[in-house]
Amino acid sequence: MSATCTQASAAHGEPLTATAATARTWLLLEQPGPWGAKALTSSHLDPAVGRALEDRTARTGVRVALIRRPGRHADPRGQAGPRHPAAAIRPAEPRRRVILAHTAPDDPWIRTADLADPAAVAALADLDFTALGAGDPRGFGVPYDGPPLAFVCTNARRDRCCALLGRPLASELAASYGTEHVWEVTHLGGHRFAPTMLVLPHGYTYGRLDGGQAKGVLEAARDGRVPFPPCRGRSAWDRPGQAAELAVRALTGEDRADALTVTSTEEAPAGRDDGDGDGATWTVAVAHRDGRAWRVAVVRRASGPPRPESCGAALGTPARMDVEDVHEVTV
Repeated sequence: MSATCTQASAAHGEPLTATAATARTWLLLEQPGPWGAKALTSSHLDPAVGRALEDRTARTGVRVALIRRPGRHADPRGQAGPRHPAAAIRPAEPRRRVILAHTAPDDPWIRTADLADPAAVAALADLDFTALGAGDPRGFGVPYDGPPLAFVCTNARRDRCCALLGRPLASELAASYGTEHVWEVTHLGGHRFAPTMLVLPHGYTYGRLDGGQAKGVLEAARDGRVPFPPCRGRSAWDRPGQAAELAVRALTGEDRADALTVTSTEEAPAGRDDGDGDGATWTVAVAHRDGRAWRVAVVRRASGPPRPESCGAALGTPARMDVEDVHEVTV
């Protein structure tokens, strides 16, 4: 039997750093039952609503995904997907939790709403996503002030590793922290790092977790701290910014979630080729809330030999972000 994408990634020593999905704001919609590979349009969510959410969140800084409670996901309606028309006989719509979270360190927040009316679910596509991406909730829902929320990627139709490794982890965490605080999610990016977990409101993603590590992450998050490793990065930043922030944390030992901010990312002019990937380079400015600041040099390179980035996918060469220099500057 061939190696899974997670086994291949670990065997080649692919780093977790700077591999988190990018999103300043997350919109997470509860959708019970099975999910397809492209869950927004291949689940029991109205596919027209799913397509509208995909289209209207594009380039706004908002990332949308489906969530469900950990456990078994029986399908009383048959297989997931748009092949089952809305006219089919369906049980009454359950109330659905909607979680909206902004992850920027200056003002991270979570707001929630419970929707029972399908029209209210469809109306999510009419939200002002540009404002949400910028951190303005526009009065959506009610503020959430409980412990951090955990989301474990478990979508088997997207990648088998997420189901085989993610579902047991989600169930274990739910048994300890409750299904109000632990959810399954359709896609966090990086199947090959499964099991992978997003923690809100700070937006840090973690990978290659076991139960003990995941509980350690959640206990640290309750104190507003970031364990690293196994941190992949903060979703508020692009990949060079994620690499730079984690490099400063490694250098200084700073683990408070909101102590550091990526203030700028500048890509160098094209043309460098170091023979190992495309050699694109960035200079990233990172600031501490105490006034200190750093400039970080980041280079994109290929991460090992060709291999599938997802189980069953064609061979590819994932890019990694290497930090070449970190130096403190006077501001």
